[in-house]
Amino acid sequence: MVERIRESCLICQIVGNRVPAYKIYEDDLILAVLDVNGANPGHCFVIPKNHYPIIEQVPDAELANLFGVANKISSSIFEDLKVQGTNIFVSNGIPAGQTVAHFLINVIPRQENDGVNLQWKPKQLTEEEMSTVELKLKESIQNIGVEKIESIEKPKTTQEKIEMQPQSISDDDEEDYIAKQMRRVP
Repeated sequence: MVERIRESCLICQIVGNRVPAYKIYEDDLILAVLDVNGANPGHCFVIPKNHYPIIEQVPDAELANLFGVANKISSSIFEDLKVQGTNIFVSNGIPAGQTVAHFLINVIPRQENDGVNLQWKPKQLTEEEMSTVELKLKESIQNIGVEKIESIEKPKTTQEKIEMQPQSISDDDEEDYIAKQMRRVP
């Protein structure tokens, strides 16, 4: 059984209300807080309340919920902060930039020319190097036991959404909805 809170962990102290935080979402298993040293206004962390140092230790169902919350927060950031994009990522391990041994998901609001740099210089591998990496990963990933989703409900088309709405929605409301969604498409 995973420890709920570790006394020495800064993130667990935030979860346990021992360190003040700007909470934007909370349920039984997840907490989302603003990063006080964020890359941009609205940068937040989506955190499991249970202590897991790295992503590999987070149970799949809990991980799915964490990313679901990150997705909803990203949508809110688009709508409420009027940003042009978001980065949603995990720093998994010290070499990847993880500074606290507690898994979390970053959601960073982005604007063009905001000075946040998450780019890297691409490394060109030879065909042999690519083949070697491919074989190693295929062998180990082939039997990882990921639960397969039986069916995924496809998103409703705009016409289906209109048909589901009460008749009082005007054409202007539908145009606003479409325009709002299109602003997010790269």
